[in-house]
Amino acid sequence: MRTDARTAVRRLAVPAALAAGGVLLIAGPASAHVTVQPNQAAAGAADQVFAFRVPNESDTASTVKVDVYFPTDHPIASALVGPVAGWTSEVKTAKLATPIQTDDGPVTDAVSEIIWTGGKIAPGQYQDFTVDFGQLPSNAKQLQFKTLQTYSDGNVVRWIDAPAAAGGTEPQHPAPTLNLTAAGSDSASPAGSTDAKTSGGNNQASASSSSSDDAARVLGGIGVAVGVAGVALGFLGWRRGGRGSAS
Repeated sequence: MRTDARTAVRRLAVPAALAAGGVLLIAGPASAHVTVQPNQAAAGAADQVFAFRVPNESDTASTVKVDVYFPTDHPIASALVGPVAGWTSEVKTAKLATPIQTDDGPVTDAVSEIIWTGGKIAPGQYQDFTVDFGQLPSNAKQLQFKTLQTYSDGNVVRWIDAPAAAGGTEPQHPAPTLNLTAAGSDSASPAGSTDAKTSGGNNQASASSSSSDDAARVLGGIGVAVGVAGVALGFLGWRRGGRGSAS
């Protein structure tokens, strides 16, 4: 009886391990590109907070410097940098040939570059660098923030490639890109501008999130159920074996 119980436990251990591995694979990262989040906003909007998310792609070196270049063809008048523990930021500006007209009046200088140094992003980790943009351009559809990522071993990754067009092949190192939509248009928000569309968009997002959660719960439940069954069979085998020895 002991041999049968051990065999059953071993057979159940295999699917349990596979189920656990499946959960880990689903939870893995989908992309390791430097991005700006959110990646969409209304053109001309003011006081919007964005995060430059920088993942570490190296297995051995840490990211020690992040250098983000702001577009000069469609400049951004001002930027406030959020504090990041261990990191020091430097905001550079450049004189504009044509002043920017903002809600606060004309601006003659615009942000040209933000540099973060002093901290570390370890292998397998990422860091969000938040920036509050004073006012977004109103005459552009897309802003690209070319970024240089420097590692502790001296390697520099240049995130400067133009994003792929619809249906095109994604470049190896695309620049973080912010898409601008017409203020008040349906495209400015995935849910649209009316209450009904907003409700529908929220329901779709909730349904998508619910589906993902349900899938994760199912896989987790399978792993737990298999583990419990294995323990139960092992316990029954031990009890039966113990009784046989006593007699």
